[in-house]
Amino acid sequence: MQSEPILEMRDITKIFPGVRALDGVTFDLFPGEIHALVGENGAGKSTLMKILGGVYPERGGEIRIDGKSRQFNGVRDAERAGVAVVFQELSLVRELTVGENIFLGREPSRLGIVDWDRLYAQAASFLRELGVDINPRARVGSLGTGRQQMVEIAKALSHDARILVLDEPTAALTDAESKHLFAVLSGLRRRGIGIIYISHRLQEVLEISDRITVLRDGKTVDTAPVARLTEQQLIVRMVGREVSQLFPRTNRTVGDVAFEARHISVPDPARRERLLVDDVSFAIRKGEVLGIAGLMGAGRTELLTALFGASPAGFTGEVLLDGQLVKIRNPADAIAHGIGLVTEDRKRSGLVLDETVLTNMTLVALQRVSGAFVTDQAREIHAGKPLFESLRIKAPSLFSIARTLSGGTQQKVVLAKWLLNDAKVLFFDEPTRGIDVGAKAEIYQLIDRLAQSGVAILMVSSELPEVLGLSDRILVLRQGRIAGEFSRDRATPEAVMACAIGGTATAA
Repeated sequence: MQSEPILEMRDITKIFPGVRALDGVTFDLFPGEIHALVGENGAGKSTLMKILGGVYPERGGEIRIDGKSRQFNGVRDAERAGVAVVFQELSLVRELTVGENIFLGREPSRLGIVDWDRLYAQAASFLRELGVDINPRARVGSLGTGRQQMVEIAKALSHDARILVLDEPTAALTDAESKHLFAVLSGLRRRGIGIIYISHRLQEVLEISDRITVLRDGKTVDTAPVARLTEQQLIVRMVGREVSQLFPRTNRTVGDVAFEARHISVPDPARRERLLVDDVSFAIRKGEVLGIAGLMGAGRTELLTALFGASPAGFTGEVLLDGQLVKIRNPADAIAHGIGLVTEDRKRSGLVLDETVLTNMTLVALQRVSGAFVTDQAREIHAGKPLFESLRIKAPSLFSIARTLSGGTQQKVVLAKWLLNDAKVLFFDEPTRGIDVGAKAEIYQLIDRLAQSGVAILMVSSELPEVLGLSDRILVLRQGRIAGEFSRDRATPEAVMACAIGGTATAA
């Protein structure tokens, strides 16, 4: 590595409404270096890279490239400065060819007409630089994920990128594809390109990186050469906190099995030969909170969505309620059987934002609380008001518009919708995403109260303290399969994280 960094990010701060996503983060990168950026989900890694890539122009702090201060007002500014970001969700247009994707919006032309021969010749040249045999005239949609990733990197090189950011590049790759990617990155490093590598897979981070920076809660925890770090030390730095006293510790009586899933598999709608969830089985008892931990892409949301009947590709396997086999073909089936889903995106799939609190609360149970043919608002109010009050929904009235409420209050409205339908089994997907600490505490208390009342709860969360603090048992998913199971008294942040990444770390 050269003595002067190609990139310096100093005291970077980013505030979203009600959330300080980044708080004085410092990060640098040298030419010919692979610098890994690690941390739990929500630690701020992607936000930091979106700032570097010009996606978030407004921020505090300073970015310096080759010693010069830079302000990126958009993605094009970052690209002109030699920064290219390849996000986990690839930005390729599947219907276009490889060459068209590489030069999209920058097609070489002659007399105002696209010079296709030159475009495909230059695309082929960039692909050869990466050592990949891909036809530049092939349609991107016909390529596998690993080869699409190579097209994204070729696209980055076509911008003369000197700083390449890869966000979870191996999340959807096979072992062979991952090894090929590492070989390509080694070649780029020898050419002097600086690479920022984001991954939850700590073994590969330790294998290919020169230095590692750990983020936690939007702050820089540590930066160190890879030779000074072990997998266990990284996990401790990533987790670095005790389970908060925010979590209720009531004694709950656990009853008979309420919900059982047997050999559940969920195919990828885009590639049906690939399984997002692979042969998962578990049971939940009445009054029990079963937590599901795992990294992004482990199949947690896909499992909940499928069991609720909302997976576009369906699922295989069996579902039993109170020991009886039931068919869940769509959400209507799940609702009819007393299953509710609090989705991870309440604004998009949990609420009708331009409708009232009352309308949202009674949406699922409307026929029961209001009549089969004509809406009876008086009956709706009679059914909804007690729950509005008992949940302490912070809205001026039942007729407040959902869009105007805070995130925590919106989440309570979503929960009220399922309680009015008398749900016996509740799925929670990221129950406190995007809400403040005070509202989180209230949601935690509500989950605990529901469990005390005998509701069986299946909860997915990316926040380890949340999983550890609320769950009676914890299942860990890794690459669509159950990688481990922990009882509440045996679960530690280090042990769960190690299981999630497929490592060998043990509880400290």
